[in-house]
Amino acid sequence: MLKKYSQLFVSIIYITDIITVYFTWFISYYIRFHSGLIPLYNDIPSPDIYIIFSIFIILIWSFCIKAFKLYQPMRGRSRFIEIINIVKVSTVSILLMTAVTFFYREYSYSRIVFIIFWITSSIGLTITHFAIRKILSEMRKKGKNVRHVIIIGDGELAQTLSHKISLHPEIGFFNQGFITTNPENEGKIFEGIAVLGQIENITEIIHKNTPDQILIAIPMEEYGRLNSIIESLRDETADIKIVPDLLRFMKINPGIEDFDGLPVVNISESPLYGWNSIAKRCMDIILTLLLITISLPLMGLIGIIIKLTSAGPLIFKQERMGMDGDKFFIYKFRTMPVDAEAQTGPIWAKKDDDRRTSIGAFLRKTSLDELPQLFNVLGGEMSLVGPRPERPVYVEEFRQSIPKYMLRHKIKAGMTGWAQINGYRGNTSITKRIEHDLHYIDNWSIKFDLKILFLTIFKGFSHPHAY
Repeated sequence: MLKKYSQLFVSIIYITDIITVYFTWFISYYIRFHSGLIPLYNDIPSPDIYIIFSIFIILIWSFCIKAFKLYQPMRGRSRFIEIINIVKVSTVSILLMTAVTFFYREYSYSRIVFIIFWITSSIGLTITHFAIRKILSEMRKKGKNVRHVIIIGDGELAQTLSHKISLHPEIGFFNQGFITTNPENEGKIFEGIAVLGQIENITEIIHKNTPDQILIAIPMEEYGRLNSIIESLRDETADIKIVPDLLRFMKINPGIEDFDGLPVVNISESPLYGWNSIAKRCMDIILTLLLITISLPLMGLIGIIIKLTSAGPLIFKQERMGMDGDKFFIYKFRTMPVDAEAQTGPIWAKKDDDRRTSIGAFLRKTSLDELPQLFNVLGGEMSLVGPRPERPVYVEEFRQSIPKYMLRHKIKAGMTGWAQINGYRGNTSITKRIEHDLHYIDNWSIKFDLKILFLTIFKGFSHPHAY
């Protein structure tokens, strides 16, 4: 229900945004070359060159709008936050545009046009966003574009549904009240919404309030009454919808799909599919190639030191478990003798581990031993950001004792992650680590990945539990 009308609203504002971006690009061109406000030192370039480049602009802005979730609900949040988000989108888009022109050598675009475009697009989008929301608000005040709903049920599910409706004022739903299945709750108020009466008086309540939609949100324990409720509503003209009581089962990225007319409920699903997967993979490849190029001299130096200080190969390979439980070999600079686990078997690294080589202690402390994992990322076995991969022997142990442990394998393992930058690495709480991993998966976005990568610079390399 919300998705249906939310998509309409998002489509309207997206089209408006793209039109605004398109026109402010040419306004910026006009200000620079035709307004007379800025001195000209060369011939005026043909507008055709800027028209062609506008195709890249639309693609870049569309990507950034999605990456920064510009259309998320703003209820309860300052409009200033929306302005900040618009400026973020404008800034990153301009930076990406600059990167595109770096590889396009046919023509050198005016940097002044880019600066003007950054300003005009930020102002233009701010005005259009506020204008659209103001128009919708005024329409609802006049009773237009408002859909009245009544919720059958008043438990946790019904109250959650009511709260979700309140989070989306732009859609124009208004909850008239609850119909309770519990006589003791008649007349009560939940988060400002009144209980209109009992289920036994459902027909009278519906006729009195004449809602546009009736939402059935009763707990699973009361599904025995579902048939009689639907039967009592058979002659009503209002739309009737059922909200299944599945909150307790929802884990990661829940949703509903249509399979040839049959509703299929996703209880647990990876968020990385379709364009999301492509966007994350593209980011991994681009940044990994850059990081490999920058770190090659350092990796070469580390390799020489390892060879000079201990016998054995430069690279240590170890089996780990990744996405969907698939196993792969992770690469690290060797920090222990070749036969370090011959006597002990698989054990956790510990503080002042006497198995480390002379250079190994430093490499682990600074996390430089993990630089070869850039090639795991490049090969597609890992991602730059994600839950850290664990050894299969420990996975079998943890999956038996830690609830939801295996859900962390819904996406690719990462070199760094939300748990690591929050201090949960090495010999720390596994439970807390899993909580952070699942939070990352459930809230994944390109923006979240970039945030984690940025914080890794300050929190990810050196840590008290890195040994």
